[in-house]
Amino acid sequence: MKILYGVQGTGNGHITRARAMQAALYEQGIAVDWVFSGRPREKFFDMAAFGEFKVFRGLSFATKAGKVDLIKTFAEVSLGQMLQDIKTLDLRQYDLVVTDFEPVVAWAARKQGMPCIGIGHQYAFDHAIPKTDNSFASDAIMKWFAPVTLGIGVHWHHFNLPILPPIIEADNHHGVPGSKTLVYLPFEKSERVLTELKTVDHQFIFHCADLPEGRHNNVLVKGFSRDGFKESLHTTDGVICNAGFELASEALSLGRKIMVKPLKGQMEQASNALALVQLGLGLSTDDINTSAIQHFLHRAPLQRIDYPNVAERLAVWLSRYPEQTLDDLVAQVWQGVAIPEYGAEPDLGMPVAS
Repeated sequence: MKILYGVQGTGNGHITRARAMQAALYEQGIAVDWVFSGRPREKFFDMAAFGEFKVFRGLSFATKAGKVDLIKTFAEVSLGQMLQDIKTLDLRQYDLVVTDFEPVVAWAARKQGMPCIGIGHQYAFDHAIPKTDNSFASDAIMKWFAPVTLGIGVHWHHFNLPILPPIIEADNHHGVPGSKTLVYLPFEKSERVLTELKTVDHQFIFHCADLPEGRHNNVLVKGFSRDGFKESLHTTDGVICNAGFELASEALSLGRKIMVKPLKGQMEQASNALALVQLGLGLSTDDINTSAIQHFLHRAPLQRIDYPNVAERLAVWLSRYPEQTLDDLVAQVWQGVAIPEYGAEPDLGMPVAS
């Protein structure tokens, strides 16, 4: 069996999920060609696992100071290049196309009549999961950005719907959680975040790309590297981050406290924040300030969820596609997983910023 697997490369979450799938597909003896889009090739790092992967420009959303920047987004779009990439991508050598919200392979499969399986968090939004700030435009983006024959969504809870648990990359990092907090807010102004962290009597590890590395009073600033970030995650007791899906999933699997600050204008992140609060798994704030940080340190819930090896189960399912139904896979994977009751009133101590 040979698969073409497309991955949205704008953020690191999709790539983290792809690493887990790469290892699982390899174990099943499935040959995979990888396609990434959303950023220039030179801005991808630690990509050896994917072999001779292709990079397309694709589509992505530009951000500025914690918000989606629509003007910059449209200025950077090259629909002509994307249409050309879709037209010239030949799928005849593949048995199946898989996409993690990557538009070039998804639209190429649609154009050439190939089955395309969508695997990723965005495909959970096809269902009645917790949503907020959604609109006709955001719903259309979720449906048509990377259209698929069958979408397999992943989320922290199944919500009594055909949704799988998170796909979490296995790693060999081990560490005893200390009393420090990991901070990763790539869409915020780093200088302002650092200023706020320095007002709180607590130790932080702040991973960012645009500040000098080293100690700044109670804050240890580090650049971003995959191994360095994993080490920080394993040796801290909580995470303050934007409301992307993958980092929160890793934190939950390790039993770390979580507070998220959703990217403004991004329906997916706003909805993730809502789901965390409704499930009683974390806090949400609309601003990174002293009050929010103090509230997190003293009142954030702590719960570990032992999610199964979803990538392994998915790889087996893909190797036999379409023998097993998605409903059967979902029932099998969630069996025995202890998750919070959905709809219960979360005990977060005090009202949480929206």
